Amino acid sequence: MFVIVGYVVILASVIGGFMLAGGHVASLIQPTELIMIGGATLGAFFVANNAKVVKATFKALPTVLKGSRFTKALYLELLSLLYDILAKVRKEGLMSIESDVENPEASPIFNKYPAIAGDHHAVEFLTDYLRLMVGGNLNAFEIENLMDNEIETHHHEGEIPVHAVAKLADGLPAFGIVAAVMGVVHTMESVGIPPSELGKLIAAALVGTFLGILLSYGFVGPLSTVLEHKVHESTKMFRCMQVTLLASMNGYAPQVAVEFGRKVLYSTERPTFQELEEEVKNRKSA
Repeated sequence: MFVIVGYVVILASVIGGFMLAGGHVASLIQPTELIMIGGATLGAFFVANNAKVVKATFKALPTVLKGSRFTKALYLELLSLLYDILAKVRKEGLMSIESDVENPEASPIFNKYPAIAGDHHAVEFLTDYLRLMVGGNLNAFEIENLMDNEIETHHHEGEIPVHAVAKLADGLPAFGIVAAVMGVVHTMESVGIPPSELGKLIAAALVGTFLGILLSYGFVGPLSTVLEHKVHESTKMFRCMQVTLLASMNGYAPQVAVEFGRKVLYSTERPTFQELEEEVKNRKSA
């Protein structure tokens, strides 16, 4: 939503200012300039990236139009799920969650939390480390190191579209200059035409530079920042699970362990201690 609002503000400001200065919008409509800039940018994108990056980028771009799914309600559900699992472990032992870990789709605990159960990456991360806790001989330090490596890998994979779009934005001004130079070449070979027609050709050439810079800094560049924010948000969920599980492995009670996880969340989405306690109580009674 904010992306569309931002684009509207950019266009209204730039074009509105141009019109107030006495400019004619029709002179900015140069399809050939757009073809040169857009085509060259797309071609360079395919040259610079392999199939994995191209696929990841096209998959990530539509998400910029969606709001963040990492809300306080989602984190309340995640922390409540972690509390339920750790409470069962503390009461019945680690082996009691073996069936939940091996088949989370059929687990009564996971099915109580559909928002988390529907997130394949979150469920896989959580069950993998619960499985290591149940059947492995790893200590908390070894599991923490393994978690750090996996989260780092996840973060780097998430940043692939970010870097691809950022590089795309960096190249747009240069392709705008290319389009402008091509327009100047066309103008120079047309020096015999009337001055009024010559002026139109020069204006069309300058539009290429204008479009390249505007598309770069006003449209494409900000998208890479939006994608970067989304990567940071998704990583925070894994950090929350990591801190909670490690606190449990170090001997803390479930109530304290989930408090560790709550503290790593961003303040804008972090539920209060009372909100989390109330959520856990309500789910218990339900």
